[in-house]
Amino acid sequence: DGSKKARQQRAITEKNGQTGVSRMGSAESGKVNGHHLPLARDETDDFTHRVFSRRWAMLIMFILLSGSNGMQWTQYTIIVDHVTNFYGVTPNAVDWTSMIYMLTYILFFVPASWFLDRFGLRWSLLLGAAGNCIGAWIKILSTSPDAFWITFIGQTIVGGSQMFTLGIPPKLAAVWFGSDEVSTACAAGVFGNQLGIAVGFLLPTLLVYGGTVPEVSTQLNHLFLISAVLNSFIFVLILCFFADKPPLPASAAQAVANEEEQQSHGATLKGLLTDRNFLLLFVTYGLNTGVFYAVSTLLAQITKPFFPDANTEIGTIGLLIVVAGMGGSVVGGFVLDRFKKFKLTTLLVYLFSCLGMTCLTFTLPLKELRIVYVNGILMGFFMTGYLPIGFEFAAEITFPAAEGTVGGLLNAAAQVFGIALTSGAGELINTVNVFTCNITLSAVLLVGAILTALIREDLKRQHAHRQHATVPQSDTALTTLTLTSPPESF
Repeated sequence: DGSKKARQQRAITEKNGQTGVSRMGSAESGKVNGHHLPLARDETDDFTHRVFSRRWAMLIMFILLSGSNGMQWTQYTIIVDHVTNFYGVTPNAVDWTSMIYMLTYILFFVPASWFLDRFGLRWSLLLGAAGNCIGAWIKILSTSPDAFWITFIGQTIVGGSQMFTLGIPPKLAAVWFGSDEVSTACAAGVFGNQLGIAVGFLLPTLLVYGGTVPEVSTQLNHLFLISAVLNSFIFVLILCFFADKPPLPASAAQAVANEEEQQSHGATLKGLLTDRNFLLLFVTYGLNTGVFYAVSTLLAQITKPFFPDANTEIGTIGLLIVVAGMGGSVVGGFVLDRFKKFKLTTLLVYLFSCLGMTCLTFTLPLKELRIVYVNGILMGFFMTGYLPIGFEFAAEITFPAAEGTVGGLLNAAAQVFGIALTSGAGELINTVNVFTCNITLSAVLLVGAILTALIREDLKRQHAHRQHATVPQSDTALTTLTLTSPPESF
């Protein structure tokens, strides 16, 4: 049988070489104008899936968009003292410039996830980019002491725009990337938001450093102008170059998902909310991400009692937390793609997140910045690195449910718990002390780790790929094709 199949394959290749023409699904291996085209075939020699080189451009554009949104999330709370003095508002009002991100997501994630399923990636990202751009320009008008309401309107528009981007990474990864790189791609998508948050921790502390009212007004104007110009550029980039999906599915699992009869959005939501394993992950994802939101929003208030004059250093702590989380995201995605141990990876990352928060709790009173930096790195690597891991675990246990809907629900849990934990932690800081706040957040992470251990690992997407893939999708195993027409251009 093997010899017969080899002869058939050679005959096909010779025939294609003679005619110089190939139809989709009848070719074997070769090059196009010097370009290798990775393909996969089913048993009838019909192409079922293929990855396109421009997938990386799609991912980079999304990273920029998500980062530009995350950059504006904590740009007020990290300089809370200057903002309260300039606008004459309370710290709680400033906290709401961060929590408005969470509230708008809770209110609108259902229609946003429906919109993603109905109209696809391109239109969702265009709306997200447009909202980022509009909100950023509105803030330019808010650099006077009586204009806090204007800056809050701009921040609300920007915060609402994340409903079109926050749940995108698992969807983008599944649509554009092969099965041996989907987790890494999802991690890179989450990486973009973390990159923006990191910039949001650092940039405001460098540009807004206090002074007279006119001086602070000028400093805020520079901060808002940088954001507005950047978001305008990203909007034009998305408008001109982002594509909704590739001509062929990127993996066997995605091909299967495309062939499945699509449920209504309501039916999908109902199925997810009655799935025991997903509900457990829904809660645990919300707890972990909610603690991260609380720490990020209240970082200045958590550290100020121990380092009262260290404004720039506090921004550096936030930067280290998020940058370490970027590394955690990339490492987590690589580990999932390499070993496929989704539950074990999720549980270990959760436990180390709890350990990092606990270490921060007990070392802050030492008033040693170097120790706080180390603990921030530990906490950020695992707590922030958990985000794409949770996305991918959910995509596995809920396949073939729409990734956008699954991601939307997880992010909704994050926002609900984020508001609750941020509000509760802020109240503990104001009425009790920072230590009580931090030990409570550590306990929340411990509860989340226990609930994670109860999730049953049913990797439905991996099973679908094993059942339907006939050619491994790796750089060393993929075949190439000789065509007379040029390859898919960027």
